[in-house]
Amino acid sequence: MMSRLRGRRAAKEGQESSEVWDGEAWTVRHVASASGKTYRCPGCDQALPSGVPRVVAWPTNSAAQERRHWHKACWNARNRSSARMTRTRA
Repeated sequence: MMSRLRGRRAAKEGQESSEVWDGEAWTVRHVASASGKTYRCPGCDQALPSGVPRVVAWPTNSAAQERRHWHKACWNARNRSSARMTRTRA
């Protein structure tokens, strides 16, 4: 029974969905962790080390380099905070 739960959970975590935020369509993926990289959450500007569950989100009609890694709580609170996502790092 435990292996069936793990398989179900893994399939659910890797799925993509669409959400609307600030009038724009976003592609959203819930992932268990990242592979060895540390990212910076645009919601709280804190580090997201490898191994921490996260949300990867990007505008649906944009390039792959627009993807951002968020803490799950920060993504869920994005409408309540004053932080705005930085689109480019240049």
